[in-house]
Amino acid sequence: MERVTGLPLPEVFNRLRKKVFWPGFGFLYIFIALAIACSGDIGGGSPKDTVIQLFGAMERDDRAAVAHLLDLPALMSNTDEDYALQRKEPRVFHNPEDILDDLTGVGLTKTRWFSMQRVMGRTEIKGDTAFVEVSFIDKKTNVQYYNKFGLHKVNDRWVIYSFKTIGG
Repeated sequence: MERVTGLPLPEVFNRLRKKVFWPGFGFLYIFIALAIACSGDIGGGSPKDTVIQLFGAMERDDRAAVAHLLDLPALMSNTDEDYALQRKEPRVFHNPEDILDDLTGVGLTKTRWFSMQRVMGRTEIKGDTAFVEVSFIDKKTNVQYYNKFGLHKVNDRWVIYSFKTIGG
């Protein structure tokens, strides 16, 4: 082995390791902590977190995030009631794009939900199913539309399968 600095090669590595390893380890630890904090675990956490994330994705018109937070086939199969509020006849959605159009941009549901005050209430969790109380309050008429969003776990994350209106 050659001596580059006049020290035996193993001694050079020992000194180099002391200078690089410990500060490098600290930077690695900070990087990992920041990556975890900024990962934006969409659909993870509590059912209420999922509902909050849905409203945020709708506000940003983030169709990919909205789709990730919903069980689109389950929402499409609901033909008994309309979740847009103030509708007597339920709309029928024929494909996932129709639902995403409705919940983003100038969609009817987004427009109605965001014109009202949204109040989140209790969360009930029963195994892999949960219900989050969400009330929409019309600011002009003071009418409250009480809903329970239904969620279930899919691949260890909460997704919304129902926007059931309970009363108005």
